Amino acid sequence: MTEDSPSRRKPRTPQTPVQRALGLLVRREHSRRELTRKLTARGVDAEEASAAVERLAGGGWQDDARFAEFLVRSRANAGYGPLYIRAELGTHGLPGEVVAAAMDGFEGDWTELARDLVRRRFGPAGPADLAQRRKAADLLARRGFDGEAIRAATRWDPDD
Repeated sequence: MTEDSPSRRKPRTPQTPVQRALGLLVRREHSRRELTRKLTARGVDAEEASAAVERLAGGGWQDDARFAEFLVRSRANAGYGPLYIRAELGTHGLPGEVVAAAMDGFEGDWTELARDLVRRRFGPAGPADLAQRRKAADLLARRGFDGEAIRAATRWDPDD
């Protein structure tokens, strides 16, 4: 047998909860609740998972405010509106002030995002008739845009 054969390799040492959490965080941002849930789902004791998340938060590796900003940006870029995004942030157990700060910190224009989504779905001329305008409005409502943005996006002049 050669030195590199699988039977000669040392077995991997099990990762600590902090290492496992850090492995998740290097892929993308996570909220505290989400990170704790993922660790416990992978067999880490709940107390150890909470301690690991607290340690990483104390070291600046995990930050709920940074996670909220990341989620707002990524969902807005994917075509979702403020109502949908705010609801999703709520499912992550974030404090209200963190959610409000992330939503207020978003520099995009919700109406323009709604118009872009309608243009992508219905072409540059927008919805042609009442039935298509209704479909566009339904799409925007499902995506979490408010009534004002929906009205502006479905009744706009393409020359604007």
